[in-house]
Amino acid sequence: MNTQTPELPVIPAAKPVIGEEEIEAAVRVLRSGNVVQGPEVAAFEEEFGALVGGRHCVAVNSGTSALLLALAGLGIGAGDEVIVPSFTFAATANAVRLTGARPVFADIDPETFCLDPASVAALIGPRTAAIMPVHLYGHPAPMRALGWLAERHGLSIVEDAAQAHGATLDGTPVGAFGEAACFSFYPTKNMHALEGGMVVTPDAGLARTIRLLRNQGMERRYANELVGYNLRLTDVAAAIGREQLRKLPGWNERRRANAAKLDAGLVGADTVSTPAVADGVTHVYHQYTVRVYGGQRDALQEHLSRHGIGSAVYYPTPVHRLPPFAADAESIAAPELSRTQTAAAEVLSLPVHPSLSDADVDRITAAVRSFPGATTMRDLS
Repeated sequence: MNTQTPELPVIPAAKPVIGEEEIEAAVRVLRSGNVVQGPEVAAFEEEFGALVGGRHCVAVNSGTSALLLALAGLGIGAGDEVIVPSFTFAATANAVRLTGARPVFADIDPETFCLDPASVAALIGPRTAAIMPVHLYGHPAPMRALGWLAERHGLSIVEDAAQAHGATLDGTPVGAFGEAACFSFYPTKNMHALEGGMVVTPDAGLARTIRLLRNQGMERRYANELVGYNLRLTDVAAAIGREQLRKLPGWNERRRANAAKLDAGLVGADTVSTPAVADGVTHVYHQYTVRVYGGQRDALQEHLSRHGIGSAVYYPTPVHRLPPFAADAESIAAPELSRTQTAAAEVLSLPVHPSLSDADVDRITAAVRSFPGATTMRDLS
C-alpha cells in the first residue's frame, strides 16, 4: 500500500536547472548559424579558465571524452597501467581501457570516499603511468599526498573532476593539481551544458594536442597532423554552459547551505552518518551521501520513497566487480578493496540540489529520523 502523503510534492534526488537565460542563449546560437566549434566554444573555454587557476581549457562533447583525450594526449596507451578508484562511475575506468591501457583499482578513504594514498602506493609498479583520482561527490581527493607519490615515481596525475566544479583544497581549485583534469557538464552536475566536458591543463603543448585529437587530428581543415576523433562540443551546448557557469557560485553556496542544514537536522540520528569534510576542503556537494548502518540502506530508501523523498545509490557495484573489468582485477591479484565494498553496500545520497527550499530540507531530515530502524541500526552494524 502506498502511504505517501498525497498533498506534498515529491522531492527529486536531483533536479537539473534550465532557465530562460539558457533557452535564450541556445536560440541565439541556432539563429546565428555558427553551431559547432565556434565563438561560443572559444568563449566558454576562456571563461572556464577562471575556475581552474587560469589553465588552458579544451571543450569536448562529454566528461568521458575529456578523460580519454587527457590520457591519450599524455601518450598513455597499450602496456601502461593507470591507478583509479573502484568506487566511482565506470567512465573513469572506461576511459583508461579505451586508450588501450589497464585500470588498476585502489581502495578509498572511508571518510571522504576518495582515493586512499596508502592503497595507491602499494599498487605502483613498473607499468604504472598515471594516477587518476576522482573528486567524488564534490569532495576533493587528497591531492598533496597523491602529488607526492606521482612526483616520487615519475607519474602523471589526471584529475577526474566531473563532480567537483568549484571545489577547493587549501585554497587551490580542483583541476589545478595534475598534468590534466577533466570536468563533465552532464545535466545532473553542479553546472551543465545539456552534455559536454572540459579538459584543463597548465601545458600549452598538451592543450594543443588535445585540440587536435578532438577534431580529427587537425587545427586547419584538411591539414591533419595526427589520427584524431570527432569529439567536438557544439556552440549550443557551450552557450548554455556559459550561462550555467555564471550561476555556479550561487548554486554551490546553496548546496553548502542545504548540506549544513541536513547536517544539523541529522545530529544524533542513529540511522546514518553524515558526510565528512577533510581539513582545508571546500566541498561542493554534488551529492550529499550518507552511510546507512545495519544493512538497512535499501529499507531506508524505500521508507523515504513512501514519504515522497527521492534518493539514489552511487555506486552499488564497485567498478572492479563489473563484468568488463573483472578480468583486469583478477589478472593482477587485486586487493579486496574492503572499504570500497563496504561503502557500496552502505551509501545513500539524499537531495541537496539548489532547487530545495528550507521546508524541503526539513522534510528530508524528518523522514530520515522517522525511519523505524533508526534506534537500532548502529548497534547492528
